[in-house]
Amino acid sequence: MSRPTDAPWTARVLTLLPEMFPGPLGASLVGRAAERGIWRLEVANLRDWATDRHRTVDDTPAGGGAGMVMRADVAAAALDGVASGWPAADWPVIYPSPRGRRLDQARVRRLAAGRGVTVLCGRFEGIDERLLAARQVEEVSLGDFVMTGGEIAAMALIDATVRLIPRVLGNLESTVEESFAAGLLEHPQYTRPPEWEGLGIPEVLLSGHHGRIAAWRRSEAERLTKERRPDLWRAYAAGQAPGAEADPAGEAELSDAHTSAGKGGPEKDECR
Repeated sequence: MSRPTDAPWTARVLTLLPEMFPGPLGASLVGRAAERGIWRLEVANLRDWATDRHRTVDDTPAGGGAGMVMRADVAAAALDGVASGWPAADWPVIYPSPRGRRLDQARVRRLAAGRGVTVLCGRFEGIDERLLAARQVEEVSLGDFVMTGGEIAAMALIDATVRLIPRVLGNLESTVEESFAAGLLEHPQYTRPPEWEGLGIPEVLLSGHHGRIAAWRRSEAERLTKERRPDLWRAYAAGQAPGAEADPAGEAELSDAHTSAGKGGPEKDECR
């Protein structure tokens, strides 16, 4: 299978449970973006490439052991059948696996900049190792835990990628200021009402002073990252260039629209 150069970014999913899709990928901003043709989801049943009358896709582990292993010949036929025709740099094949490299925002950004991704969803005890080597499959992990299959991981990967595609989110600043965009966790967020259960919004956010607000947000992002993700903090601190925290906005003031939410002013037209 191939695609023209003007086709939208496409996610192809190979799974034994196609009925799980689109799931959350068909809702909210990501779902509406698919309806508008900004991206496309294609789902195929791995059993369609099985060759016996029982549509068998797995077999017992070589050397013995519990469970079943997905067969390399069936999975390879499926991958070959949906091959994009693009090099792996533009359209990788990804296999969600707890032994894979941890998925991060940098990898997601590279996926969004490409032409698409094919996700092979595992089940049972996993897939024959020969398939991963022969088809240059990239193993990716969501974290140090195990799920019953790769479908939910595939949805998470696709959602994280699609939201970075231009025109999917209404507010592009959402992807600039959020966690990991600058190597830090995101700063705390506040909105109406200005007082809630005796708790107020930090005064600096109501000041309208762009420079002080930016400095507070950076300081809070650094504090949270240092407290909650020391691994990210070490990487950030090692790569932080001198003067990188300088605020080019200087004494610039925010407009009333930026401070009205905290002060109880008119509602904003847009939402994040």
